[in-house]
Amino acid sequence: MAEPAAQTEPKRLSVVSQLIRFIVIGGGCAIIDFGTYSLLLGVAGWPVWLSKSISFILGTTASYLINRKFTFQGANTGNTKAKLGAFAALYTTTYFVNMGSNQALVMVFDAQEPWQFTLFWVIAQGLGTLINFIMLKVLIFRD
Repeated sequence: MAEPAAQTEPKRLSVVSQLIRFIVIGGGCAIIDFGTYSLLLGVAGWPVWLSKSISFILGTTASYLINRKFTFQGANTGNTKAKLGAFAALYTTTYFVNMGSNQALVMVFDAQEPWQFTLFWVIAQGLGTLINFIMLKVLIFRD
């Protein structure tokens, strides 16, 4: 005998549980992002904008895939094409906020020291993370 659909659906996480998972997963994805940024900028000598662009894309892609599965289980149902489109729009916006704030800080403070690039990366990442959680929760992966 088949179980009713209501019993087979995964239990929805509370907002606090989602936030905790989002932060933990975000920490791992931030390592991907910052590691790539540091290698491309500091080791390869690539420009800030290119290093940040590539690192953002890698960290963001990992974040979306992992959070979709483990944080916002609602992403596994419904119109996935629409969610993917909304995700693309959100992360395009977030990219420009993240990239723009990072580049602006580097230029305004004429960053020369590694600690400055790290600090500005952290500020830009924090701003992007805040925007992403709110928009993912409210618009893309809403219950």
